[in-house]
Amino acid sequence: MIIQLRAAGTSLVLDARGPRPAVVLHWGPDLGALPESDLAALAGAAVPAVPPSSLDEPLRLSLLPTVDQGWTGRPALAGWGAPVADLRLREARQAGPREVRLEHANDFLRVTTEIELSEQGVLRVRHTLGCHGTETFHLTALDVLLPVPARAAELLDFSGLWAYERRPQRTPLGHGVWSRETRHGRPGHDDPYLLMAGTPGFGFRTGQVWAVHLAWSGDKRIWAERQALGYGLLGAGELLAPGEVSLAPGEQYTTPWTVAVYSGDGIDGLSARLHPWIRSRTAARLPRPVVLNTWEAVYFDHDPSTLDRLVDAAAAAGVERFVLDDGWFAGRTDDRRALGDWFVDERRYPQGLRPLIHRVHKQGMDFGLWVEPEMVNPDSALAREHPDWVLGGVDGPTWRHQRVLDLAHPGAYAYVRERLGALLTAYPIAFLKWDHNRDLLQPGATHRQTAALYRLLAGLRADFPELEIESCASGGARIDLGILELVDRVWTSDTNDPLERQRIQRWTGVLVPPEFLGGHLGAPTAHITGRTSALSFRFATALFGSAGIEWDLTTASEADLAAVAQWVGEYRRLRPLLHTGVVVRSDGDAHFVHGVVSTDRRRGIYALVALRAAGAALPEPIRFAGLDPGTRYTVRPLTIGPAPRVVQDAAPAWWQAGEVTLPGSVLAEVGLPAPLLTPEQAALVTVEAAPAGQRSSSGASASGGRSAPAR
Repeated sequence: MIIQLRAAGTSLVLDARGPRPAVVLHWGPDLGALPESDLAALAGAAVPAVPPSSLDEPLRLSLLPTVDQGWTGRPALAGWGAPVADLRLREARQAGPREVRLEHANDFLRVTTEIELSEQGVLRVRHTLGCHGTETFHLTALDVLLPVPARAAELLDFSGLWAYERRPQRTPLGHGVWSRETRHGRPGHDDPYLLMAGTPGFGFRTGQVWAVHLAWSGDKRIWAERQALGYGLLGAGELLAPGEVSLAPGEQYTTPWTVAVYSGDGIDGLSARLHPWIRSRTAARLPRPVVLNTWEAVYFDHDPSTLDRLVDAAAAAGVERFVLDDGWFAGRTDDRRALGDWFVDERRYPQGLRPLIHRVHKQGMDFGLWVEPEMVNPDSALAREHPDWVLGGVDGPTWRHQRVLDLAHPGAYAYVRERLGALLTAYPIAFLKWDHNRDLLQPGATHRQTAALYRLLAGLRADFPELEIESCASGGARIDLGILELVDRVWTSDTNDPLERQRIQRWTGVLVPPEFLGGHLGAPTAHITGRTSALSFRFATALFGSAGIEWDLTTASEADLAAVAQWVGEYRRLRPLLHTGVVVRSDGDAHFVHGVVSTDRRRGIYALVALRAAGAALPEPIRFAGLDPGTRYTVRPLTIGPAPRVVQDAAPAWWQAGEVTLPGSVLAEVGLPAPLLTPEQAALVTVEAAPAGQRSSSGASASGGRSAPAR
């Protein structure tokens, strides 16, 4: 049986004729609808030559390559207690228009593989391993491997640190393995995130790119390999500790889904497939409300009068959701104590949370609450009463003065489920900010802990279907497509510094649509970096996502408060576009452009971002990606609050005029001259399809922003 799956410019061709393991003949650009005769001819022609000093028969890279097949690279299946050799294809069937089920087995083990190609062109693959022998099988690896062609010779993945996540790194793919493994018990700040292999020099809008992501919130490995024999591949799977998964006869283990995407249009082509697919599966509840989170406003100082003033200031700015962060529960005066004691602090809140929530509701906002259910402080009633619930014991090393609560322990799981359920029943809580502020660092515990977390989140969502949950893990240390199926928002990074956020959001957004990515307007001086940023730069940065505020607005000037209210109003006006449109980006380091274009390509909003000084006195023009070449668009600057700072004796002519109307082809290929932004500034521009018959023109109203004198 030879199977072809096709969707959205992507083809997968699978040789499942057996009896040897199935082979992916092609994953990449669409080949068109091939008749059975052409598929058979392709399968026959794809059998390679036999090189000297090698197997005496052609080596083919199967879906489940192992050493007995002649594969000397990293195998897909490994373990002990039963042989993994001599797998044979027992069954292959097409389960749907774009779905395939395969079964490979030997006398001891059975591997069922599910392959799905979505209508958006996103490929998902996972394996289920069953033990049907007489001995326990101890699994060390069961991974998904997908071939990539020789021209996919350059890799891009990510590293990072706390508050500096998603740092891209490129490397050529030579002979050998480029392997990234995470052992944090969560993906981590240095998560490889999305491994891309592409034609050398591929960018946001150019090149062929193949990419894989593991939809899993625990330990993982993700890698690229190029064998000296010539085969290249991308691989992904759960990273298992010795003994972490052992299968007695009759038991089985299912891998996380590996999500794989091909694009012939650069990195943006990956997003153009991933974003609509994610939206079709885990749609964020729209519109995404404007949030005010109290953390950087009050920290642990939960003074009632301060909170009341903050509620009033938030409402005046147009905020729609007020989130009470850390410090509300019994004895929680700093980060060294009380974590796990999920009871409202009676000294700080003698009447419970009802008075505060009543004030929030009276001001027209809903109420959210911070929790960290997977963690416990050694100095807590919970740890003292139940030390056996602490993963690794209470005397192990702490991280942020806390330990991990063993959610796989039935008692600990039941306690957390009951406490959260009690809070959600007692109070009208619309939103939980769910934090996770340390690595597990407990060998062999990650798989069961992650499975318990997923079960807990799914159970809460079933019990409280209107509840929204944000996943935070010391910022962006747990952003993956496994957790995203169970939450409505992720906290992209703990930093609100717009300079760092521009980079972090740019790359996190390759995989995750903007409506899931929490981004907040911080104080003038960033809490983490100490850098002071212009209000306009902070506005332009926090606009492109699930927007919020993390700033003590009671200390802001009247002018700043008025500007914040304007920004909130513009966000609420633009969010239908921002949260449903197509994300586009330009390449660039010091200066770049990014934006969102509506799916019908009738309107869009773009940001020109200056991270540092340009390399030339006149930077390259603003080119507007994603527009319809044959449609005429009117382009206008959009100023929210203070104008971005520029150093120029005169603004570009079209900017001074206030608008210009041109065809999309011109805007994309020629572009428009850019204002001369100083470093750490951003300018916003809107585009809107012009009425039919309108000629190319420049408007008459001036909107040039502020200029600083050139010296």
